[in-house]
Amino acid sequence: MQIQNKSLFGSVRLFILMALIVMSGHSYAQNTQTVWLDELDLSAATQGYGVPKKNTTVDGNKMTIAGKTFERGFGTHAESSLIVVLKGDATSFSAQVGVDDEMKDHEPAVEFVVKGDGQQLWSSGVMRLGDAARACSISVAGIQKIELVVTDGGNGNYYDHANWADAKFETKGTQSIATFNPIPSEPYILTPPAPATPRINGTGVFGVRPGSPFLFRIPATGDRPMTFSATGLPKGLQLDAKTGVITGKLSKAGTFIVGLKARNAKGIGEKKLRIVCGDQIALTPPMGWNSWNCFAGEVSADKIKRAAQAMVNSGLVNHGWTYINIDDFWQNNRASRDPALQGKLRDENGYILPNARFGDMKVLADDVHNLGLKIGIYSSPGPWTCGGCAGSYGFEKQDAESYAKWGFDYLKYDWCSYGGVIDGMPGNDPYKVGSLSYQGGDKLETAMKPFQVMGDLLRAQPRDIVYSLCQYGMSDVWKWGNSVGGQTWRTTNDITDTWTSVKNIALAQDQSAAWSKPGSWNDPDMLVVGTVGWGDPHPSKLKPDEQYLHFSLWSLFSAPLLIGCDMEKLDAFTLNLLTNDEVISINQDPLGKQATCVQTIGDLRIYVKELEDGSRAVGFCNFGLEKVNLSYKDFQQLGITGKQKVRDLWRQKDVATLNTDNDSLSVDVPVHGVMLYKLTSL
Repeated sequence: MQIQNKSLFGSVRLFILMALIVMSGHSYAQNTQTVWLDELDLSAATQGYGVPKKNTTVDGNKMTIAGKTFERGFGTHAESSLIVVLKGDATSFSAQVGVDDEMKDHEPAVEFVVKGDGQQLWSSGVMRLGDAARACSISVAGIQKIELVVTDGGNGNYYDHANWADAKFETKGTQSIATFNPIPSEPYILTPPAPATPRINGTGVFGVRPGSPFLFRIPATGDRPMTFSATGLPKGLQLDAKTGVITGKLSKAGTFIVGLKARNAKGIGEKKLRIVCGDQIALTPPMGWNSWNCFAGEVSADKIKRAAQAMVNSGLVNHGWTYINIDDFWQNNRASRDPALQGKLRDENGYILPNARFGDMKVLADDVHNLGLKIGIYSSPGPWTCGGCAGSYGFEKQDAESYAKWGFDYLKYDWCSYGGVIDGMPGNDPYKVGSLSYQGGDKLETAMKPFQVMGDLLRAQPRDIVYSLCQYGMSDVWKWGNSVGGQTWRTTNDITDTWTSVKNIALAQDQSAAWSKPGSWNDPDMLVVGTVGWGDPHPSKLKPDEQYLHFSLWSLFSAPLLIGCDMEKLDAFTLNLLTNDEVISINQDPLGKQATCVQTIGDLRIYVKELEDGSRAVGFCNFGLEKVNLSYKDFQQLGITGKQKVRDLWRQKDVATLNTDNDSLSVDVPVHGVMLYKLTSL
């Protein structure tokens, strides 16, 4: 009887235990929730084109990947980033990812990446049009924040329409998942206004070849009217005392130290200018404006003239901004529906013909020169530009002669269709060649060949033309760009006004830094501040702190500074960014050394740039999602020793005097922001 009672007790206990397990599982099943990504606020996402879309592609169509249609998801465009706050309440994330079929007839390539609390959790690898959707299914247990990223697949971010299809989270029961953008949106101005007394800004060195037309406008802030004078101006040059524009020609090589002076009713400003007449030009990185990021294919002569006038009217010209550069679409086009772009490509002698929007290019160049500014133009070594306009293939000599005859000072030469003619013109028919092809760029001899051809022809012209190689860093162009006559060369694919794009480009610059020097500049692409949009104008998607970091890094990198925004829509914040002479002076430092990252502390990267006067520019750059507050004292790792004066360049004020042996510097860096200092030995 006693044994039977034990058996009965055991059976009851087992029954109760099993019931509890079932009830627990039922309770767990009741508490778990599915939260679809398209149920969240996607407006927090940043992306390279368009706006985030729920349940459709970025163009508003049904999501289709390799022929399979999806009803739910997030349609976006590289470069793209969306941060989702999970607070440890989610258990898994799943999605089907791929390039949307709406991009047929193009060659998009992207990579999908999932990051959790700053660590990469999953990657799709590079995906292309026609690839079947790839399944992402990962555990996110304990993760606080997840970031869904779509990056460029290595061939530029053109047509990179990407879908996070059937994307969803499984949670422990919560449905309160939020998205967020961690960067404040409210602009704030750091640059103090320029004083009323004259101050001469800009570069301290200027290069020109013997016999080339000389054009230099003294950049000076202060109340107008203002008069200018110069001592030591070499024979052959003349200064207009009212405008401050120096013109003429130098017949012999040599170095000349010129004393510049600007005077108004409030006082006098002075600065030395070293004129170097020899083989090199662009002794400091070019500064100016380019039409592409603003107008794209809608550019015209009228818009170019208005941009030039805006550079003067806004006062940018008083801070060293010089070039007004026309990008693609000044030529006639292979297939445009716009009658203004449908004329003959060339005359009977092979000389290129501008389209109806431009007309007389020499008149346009003269108009820009009369403002004391310089003007640039654009072409491709292939038969077509990236936009399908006439390129230079087979007519390089005529084009170089035209640029010089018209009076252009700068050429951006873009790889574009050249990949389609590396083995010659197929069927002797340029219309068989597409407008975009990266083929051959990975082979050094092939990559160099077309740029050498145009470089030799430009050097043979009777005027200085800054030569900008645009081929996205293929075959390590920074190692040979100068040998083919280039002064600047793109190191990466095209930039967009997104944090992901700016960050990825910035982090790639150290590899080319050693080749930066006067007359040889690494180009991480144009500035994406102000009103941009590639024909669809909108305020830059970069937050204010991201724009401060963007401009600071490009200055530390000794990069060409080319404004890409609508010059007639400059707001106070954008003017503040573009007119800080102490930050610009870091970019224009005559030593020409590019900053590199010398120390990393978590997501904080510290860049150091040596300057001609022996001081150092130091950028504390926060690439993370949390503010950085530290008491910094590891100065020896930055190559800085002894007693130092520390100056905050954006605020233009001295903030500390310290002994690097035992003192520390309090550094507070906002999310995606920067603190930019100049440290000078005392």
